[in-house]
Amino acid sequence: FDDMVYTYKLNEANVQDDAEYLSMGSFDGIIHLASLYLTVHKPEDAVKLIDSNVRFSTYILECASQAKIQWFINTGTFWQNYNNAEYSPVNLYAAAKQAFESIAQYYIETNKIKFCTLRLCDTYGPNDTRSKIFNLWEKIAKTGETLDMSAGDQIIDISYIDDIVDVFILLANHLQTDHPAITNGAVYAVKAEKRYTLKELASIFEKATSFKLNINWGEKPYRDREVMVPWENGIEVPTWNQQIDIEEGIKNIFKKK
Repeated sequence: FDDMVYTYKLNEANVQDDAEYLSMGSFDGIIHLASLYLTVHKPEDAVKLIDSNVRFSTYILECASQAKIQWFINTGTFWQNYNNAEYSPVNLYAAAKQAFESIAQYYIETNKIKFCTLRLCDTYGPNDTRSKIFNLWEKIAKTGETLDMSAGDQIIDISYIDDIVDVFILLANHLQTDHPAITNGAVYAVKAEKRYTLKELASIFEKATSFKLNINWGEKPYRDREVMVPWENGIEVPTWNQQIDIEEGIKNIFKKK
């Protein structure tokens, strides 16, 4: 990537310096992915979550506005919609994400910038270093250890990384070309075509990998504010369709290892 990507370190001491850099770079838009993500926060994490997801995000949007950037794609989370509510945050991370969307409304109404949010559910793919469920299942399959889990009835909505990348690119193109179906300030959901319970997902994983999972279902309680049914009410980006189903996606992960 060294020949393809240029890294610029924000000054942050002077918004005019950073806005001038964006202006001189002739950038069309910004795709904002940076975030501090914590499922459960400690008291000392509260300021860090706000600093990353509210202060820093607002700073970037202010720079973009000053530089007259055409469009800005924000990244949200389905955890902003606990129990399918219009807004009910699962955790402080989700609340901070919502706070930035509320701040962005000011820029939408007072500037010419086109702002949209892509609200993601779960994601997976090769080279994922996070302690997510597929990595955990791979570990216990290889070691033969037994894993205690919840009853496994929660619905999982999970999308492969290539599909996630495609929807960001598609929305960027729609914003660039003023696609008539795109609404300024809109929130778009990125959802899998099919959803599965966690227990069903384990069976699919075993089939796709030929691994045997030793799981004690029902031995652990559900987490506080466990998302049993992911957000269902969001609209998708016009003309986007999922290309990779769950079994193919899992096989792709293990082909590349």
